[in-house]
Amino acid sequence: MKKDINFDQVEGVSVAIARSAGDTGEDVWNVYLLNTNPLPIENVLVTSKGYGIVDGEEVKTSVLRHMFEQVSEKSFVQIEPIDSAIFHINNEYWVSYYVDRKIYDKKFVFVPDSVVEENLIEIGMLQMRGVLHS
Repeated sequence: MKKDINFDQVEGVSVAIARSAGDTGEDVWNVYLLNTNPLPIENVLVTSKGYGIVDGEEVKTSVLRHMFEQVSEKSFVQIEPIDSAIFHINNEYWVSYYVDRKIYDKKFVFVPDSVVEENLIEIGMLQMRGVLHS
């Protein structure tokens, strides 16, 4: 059972929503998993979903699951593209992974309207501007 598993503190793993330019110059948004640790992370499972209240109505997106065999040390992977139309609801990424046969687990939630121009920073590893959640 989950209560019997000892989850250590997640360090060096982040999720970012970053912007790049598309083929025709339009903004393209993607979600990335960053591993800044000196060791690879393995058997990475990322579950994503969106939820919130819009105009008094409950809104939920589909739950998506992504699996990565390994994310190398000091590298990143693209989790999924994301439509800016859902930045006004919670966007949750639940990340589980192993390092040396030990499991780690963390939920990253981008709260409504947190992905806006004034919150964008330069994310060096991606060489893009975006919002970084650690």
